[in-house]
Amino acid sequence: MSLRPTVDFLLYDWLNVPSLGERERFADHSRETFDAVLDTCERIAREKYAPFNRLVDTQEPHFDGEKVILPQATHDAAKAYAESGMLSAAQDYDIGGMQLPYTVEAAANAFFAMASVSIGSGMLTTGNANLLMKHGTALQKQVFALNEFSGRWSGTMCLSEPQAGSSLSDVATRAVPDGEGFEGDPLGPRYRLTGNKMWISSGEHELTENIVHLVLAKIPDESGKLVPGTRGISLFIVPKKMVNPGGELTGERNDVALAGLNHKCGWRGTTNTLLNFGEGKYPVAGAAGAVGYLVGQPGKGLACMFHMMNEARIGVGLAATMLGMAGYHASLDYAKNRPQGRPMGPAGKDPAQPQTRIIEHADVKRMLLAQKAYGEGAMALNLYCARLVDEQHTADADAANQARLLLEVLTPIAKSWPSEWCLEANSLAIQVLGGYGYTRDFPVEQYWRDNRLNMIHEGTHGIQAMDLLGRKVLMEEGKGLQLLAERMQDTMARAQQVPVLATHAERLGQALSQVTQATQAAWSTGQPVEALANAVPYMQAFGHTVLAWIWLDVALVAQTNADSAANVGRLSACRFFFHYELPKIGAWLAVVASRDPTCANMPEEAF
Repeated sequence: MSLRPTVDFLLYDWLNVPSLGERERFADHSRETFDAVLDTCERIAREKYAPFNRLVDTQEPHFDGEKVILPQATHDAAKAYAESGMLSAAQDYDIGGMQLPYTVEAAANAFFAMASVSIGSGMLTTGNANLLMKHGTALQKQVFALNEFSGRWSGTMCLSEPQAGSSLSDVATRAVPDGEGFEGDPLGPRYRLTGNKMWISSGEHELTENIVHLVLAKIPDESGKLVPGTRGISLFIVPKKMVNPGGELTGERNDVALAGLNHKCGWRGTTNTLLNFGEGKYPVAGAAGAVGYLVGQPGKGLACMFHMMNEARIGVGLAATMLGMAGYHASLDYAKNRPQGRPMGPAGKDPAQPQTRIIEHADVKRMLLAQKAYGEGAMALNLYCARLVDEQHTADADAANQARLLLEVLTPIAKSWPSEWCLEANSLAIQVLGGYGYTRDFPVEQYWRDNRLNMIHEGTHGIQAMDLLGRKVLMEEGKGLQLLAERMQDTMARAQQVPVLATHAERLGQALSQVTQATQAAWSTGQPVEALANAVPYMQAFGHTVLAWIWLDVALVAQTNADSAANVGRLSACRFFFHYELPKIGAWLAVVASRDPTCANMPEEAF
């Protein structure tokens, strides 16, 4: 089963991506150029990624005392990806980019995530370089970002510390000016960093000739103390190997040392590291302290980093989605070929009859249809958000601002909803295979293990929920939520004119009303502790309402050719979501609207 028909339908039939060619930035593009990119990425994923997904799971990265060793397949895949030009796909022509719409870039990267998310395809490198293009100096862009876009160097984001995971206000990494004249370094104000960073993906490897770490650290005040909270956090470029202003390696190693490799449940093909900055293992110019170059203004580092984190969150949502899709495709193929059981007739089962394939059983169809509804729905949501990114960057001022507001509200959903429900899809894929699904002889257990990370990294599930209810739906007097409601109402109005979709439109309207009322009720006392105690159930209900809207909007296109097998499948998935999934929001919103204190008030000693 191929992913490509789904990608083509969403890009061309639903989102009308070729219309972006009417805009100046994308004037050289058409469906023909988009198809060429998709063809190339689909081929590389098929040849360089998919055959080695199990290999990189079983041959974990290891440290030989001098360097981290990865399978040759990982080196080959990284090289093929860099040579494809996808690292700089969305960048300007004059720096080697393709000026490709982000929507097409995201869709093309979906092939790699589905083939082997564990090998990776440069999400952190691209995000790192994009941040520098936004906030770096001209020379920082030239030396660091452009070398990342070319694939010569790679990038990381270094936020968490052993004692400070999600609580970034507690980071303790220090940055002090590196001697007299530190402000005048051509690569940016030069500091020496000391501290530890934990959970750093791709933090140490030999895939590229250098690694560009973007590191959050605090500059001490006049008394030598770190400023409490996030106000004192600054952002620094800390290369693994020292470079000169011409972008050439000097031959000197920066004082960044691997302290350990983390051994993970899944996603094992990518190194995950504990890094020590400035411990003195690799002194620079005879002194301990990792050399870092300030990005932007002192104390404004977190705002810069969030530019990268929002991109990463959409990327995580797409990765979770494609793992869900991988499990769906694998379990569908198995169900079509596995004989088990016999059909039920008026007199029961006849053991003399031949066995039926398990796809003929209603409960197996339920599990497959759920996976389809979760996976294809999440993919539509992520590509819709990618389309909003293109709107934000290339549309007129009013449309761009609307896209910005919608992204503020939808980004927590784009990250968290696939992370939860495509993980559930992976669980259902294991269930379809039965005992075989629980073995390593089939890939579905690996998909589940790989996907379990996505509710944790780039902002945990609970943090996404508090961000949504505590900030995003309230910001700018609720304009983002209001705009989203208007988009939903437009879809509902069109669906009301289609008899087979009219009931769905009515149910979506009821769900939207419930979400709106629960939002108001949660904040009716004005007490954040009460409002946010049930933020996760709120996000679950909000997400299900968004996905119901997405499916209804997709169904409006699918029903114009309702006799094709693919569109019968899409309409069935839409119907499944409205019948089996959307009704769940009532229980979730009940505890939100009542500000139910059951969890918050549970005494610690009673657990």
